[in-house]
Amino acid sequence: MTQAQTYAAAGFGANVPRGRTPAIVVVDFSYGFTDLIYPTASEATTQMVATKAICDAARAKGFAVIFSTIAFHPGEVDKLPWLKKATGMAALIAGTRLVEIDAATGIQPQDAIVTKKGASSFFGSTLASLLTGARADTVVVCGATTSGCVRATVVDAVQSGFNVLVPADCCADRAQAPHDANLYDMAQKYADVTDSADILQWLDSLPAKS
Repeated sequence: MTQAQTYAAAGFGANVPRGRTPAIVVVDFSYGFTDLIYPTASEATTQMVATKAICDAARAKGFAVIFSTIAFHPGEVDKLPWLKKATGMAALIAGTRLVEIDAATGIQPQDAIVTKKGASSFFGSTLASLLTGARADTVVVCGATTSGCVRATVVDAVQSGFNVLVPADCCADRAQAPHDANLYDMAQKYADVTDSADILQWLDSLPAKS
């Protein structure tokens, strides 16, 4: 039995229903993850261009666009277990350039920004409340890194009651193998993995939010 047949036999990989009120969640496209002068970053230039197109299209229809960033207070750095494992994340200090959303994303003043201390954009943040307040029924997740914070956000989005879409060309990672493996796993268990062209076509088909 092939890998695809094994997953299909187990009931994985079904298509995700798409609603009529999507929200875009852009995970950690902050300079600490996008500017290669920082060791925590990965190449994300083309991914941000594709993400910007989706965000622009969503805003034009009145749909929510929400960004997340990781930012620590200096007093937290020696107390958080994650930073003992992922020591490079300790550089993401509140008030520094590393935690600012990269301007290449096209972020706008009306876009919400949630600050987090861990991988998932939901954990310890107001994201779930913002999505509920926006009456979102489908969440499009973009950002970095695919195998870390994007995946964690996707899993929590499903567990929070949202259908999830992941445009692969809007996700960046530090290495190709974890990027590919996590996209495959998300596609089987948690989300529809697609591309920005599909998301843009879908957004264009939706009526503007009243």
